Amino acid sequence: MAFWLARDRRSQEAGFIQRFDPRFWTVDFPRPAMASVVTTGADEIKVNVELHHEGELVGLIWESVDRFDHALLAYATDRDYSHTSLSFRWRSEGVVALDQPNGPTLTIEGRDEAGAPATWYVRLWNYAEGSPTDARITLPFSALESGYTLPGTPIHPMDIDRMFISIVAPGYTAGSTAPLAQRANGQVIMSDIVADGGRAMLEVGDVRLPVHGLRMATAYDDAYNQTPARLLRNIVGLGYRSDIVHYVGMSHFMRLERAADAALLVDPSGALCEPARFWHEAFLEGGAESDLEVIVSLSYELFDAYCPQAWKQRDAGGAPALTGWEPPSTLLSPANADAVAWLAAVARELVGILQEAGLPIRFQIGEPWWWITNSGEICIYDQAAITAFGGDPPIIGDLRQPLDQAAIDLLDTAGTLLASSTAEVTAAVRDAAREPAEVLLLAFTPTILDPSTPDVHRANLPSGWASPAFDRLQVEDYDWLTAGADALRRKAYSFVDEKLGYPLTHQDYLAGFVLDPADAETFWARIDRGIDEVAARGVERLYVWALPQVARDGYTRLPPTGKSEMQSFDDLLYPFALGRSTAVAPEFSTSISVTASGHERRNALWSDARMHFDVGPGIRSESELAELIAFFRARRGPARGFRISDPFDHSSNGMTGLPTAFDQLLGNGDGFEADFQLIKSYGPGPEAQVRPITRPRGDSLLISVDGVQTEDWSLGPLGLISFGSAPPEGAEVRAGFLFDVPVRFAEDRIDIAGINFAAGEAPSIPLIELREAG
Repeated sequence: MAFWLARDRRSQEAGFIQRFDPRFWTVDFPRPAMASVVTTGADEIKVNVELHHEGELVGLIWESVDRFDHALLAYATDRDYSHTSLSFRWRSEGVVALDQPNGPTLTIEGRDEAGAPATWYVRLWNYAEGSPTDARITLPFSALESGYTLPGTPIHPMDIDRMFISIVAPGYTAGSTAPLAQRANGQVIMSDIVADGGRAMLEVGDVRLPVHGLRMATAYDDAYNQTPARLLRNIVGLGYRSDIVHYVGMSHFMRLERAADAALLVDPSGALCEPARFWHEAFLEGGAESDLEVIVSLSYELFDAYCPQAWKQRDAGGAPALTGWEPPSTLLSPANADAVAWLAAVARELVGILQEAGLPIRFQIGEPWWWITNSGEICIYDQAAITAFGGDPPIIGDLRQPLDQAAIDLLDTAGTLLASSTAEVTAAVRDAAREPAEVLLLAFTPTILDPSTPDVHRANLPSGWASPAFDRLQVEDYDWLTAGADALRRKAYSFVDEKLGYPLTHQDYLAGFVLDPADAETFWARIDRGIDEVAARGVERLYVWALPQVARDGYTRLPPTGKSEMQSFDDLLYPFALGRSTAVAPEFSTSISVTASGHERRNALWSDARMHFDVGPGIRSESELAELIAFFRARRGPARGFRISDPFDHSSNGMTGLPTAFDQLLGNGDGFEADFQLIKSYGPGPEAQVRPITRPRGDSLLISVDGVQTEDWSLGPLGLISFGSAPPEGAEVRAGFLFDVPVRFAEDRIDIAGINFAAGEAPSIPLIELREAG
């Protein structure tokens, strides 16, 4: 199916929003503070904060450049705020009031009249009417002054990048890391938000793409700073429907409590922090209003600084399992009863929010596993796991080396522990639901089925997960997908199907993601092809992971046309043999310009020739003539393509020789790529003209890898060879074959005069080669 990466909005639908539209405000803050912003009305937002230290500051932000929306839905950039005002009602509780030192201050970042970077600090109390916790504030940007008191320094309103309002807790001390006497929870409501004046409106994308059948995946860690309404607007506008997989994350949703050693750790009760709870309530309610169900996802991954030491998975040396994120996250031990109880408690909290929103209970356990380090060590040696293994388990130093039976038995036991822990979380979801609940498991095959660690599946894809342990199995393989490791992906499908036994009707697929925007062009093309491939396997529920990358790169999936690209081709051979009297003409397209001095400049517009044939001379009798007319009518003239065999060029070996497995070099292996297009090269060396072969004779195909003929391949559509195992790095992949040429009738009619045919005059039946995307 087609897609494109929208970098900007051109002729697509647009509308207008009021500048400072509540949906487009964001928040930000340093860890371990927590905050969220939610729209609570057409002109109202609510900010919830949960603060732990004296120096923590939350910023409520408006940006002149839309950095978060998809290009087709973003608002226009306008840094000029002159002759424009912003007014709103401000109500607050639990935070420093408007009239106090360190009270809410509008920080404006931009450039001064000379174009030099500048920052201004506007005390909101100077522009307020009312009480310190309930006031009407009006900010006229062309008359706004920076400073604690008025008169102050005029700001330059014509070149503003962003502005943010500071929100702090009572007892705030700038730069201090000292803990507050107790956790501070507060909120701010900005209502009756009105922009007025000459530049009060902004153009905004207003597309609503047709439904294309894909579903969206999001994560709170990626979107905690945005309003739920903004996310849902992108999801619906871009054509995603049915449901959303929403990962609550590993760093922003949890309530933190101060431990005896003063460290902030997760609350064992499983409570969500107030900002995250309020945000998720709004997100799920908004999903229900948009007719989108939400699959809430919880993983075993947790921000390392918030994790109790005893809960962490550890390697044989006692080092905790740490991911590659910076700062790192860690993995909870499936053997630790307190860690699993916390996961179950969080699951119950999330089920309650789903119920409040009136949504069906759909819950995903996301990527539960024992961590594998870069050196091949498995982190199954935390104290709880050691105790569960009998107190003295064998040490597995490197999973990439051959394992003895004791090590294999240990991995099987670790898998049993993992399955037991997910069963406990599953039971918590079902018990809390008080109604039928759908529980899904997400498995990441590039880690659990890494061929360099062939026995890891014993621990990380345990038999205890076999159907019907979960209602649905979800698979993601984006590392292999974006690397082009298609052979590994396909092997993993077969392995998972065989081991766990979930029918395709009970499987889902998550595709993505693109971490580095520099990879967007290459990776999204592979992701999109992967989605189509999995759909062709019969998997119906396909999710794109994840929304931030979709919006950043402008990934735009186009809806199906309702007609297959293959429908215009009849895969059958022209019924008459082409003899030596057949006219054959290869055609190129070349732009030639002649300079004033008579020299030529030539530019080849086509990389491959297009063949023309006249097959009329091959018609030898009236019965063949009648068959030709019937064949022409069945093809609807030039509407439908078909095959012909070129009598002068139909083999990989020379032009008409007997094929061998070593005739044509298709490419060199890289250890990952498993798909190779059949081609035929004309001429030697790098200047050879390369012809894609899209209609090979399947029974003639011979394939070799590194000089050895192999049968570990299959022939796909349009001459694509797919290997069961990717050819090793540097290995030559060669092929031999016979092939036909895809053609169509060149004209809408054929002219045949019976008297001329009877007199021996051959009719003209021109054919033209079809370009097919191999």
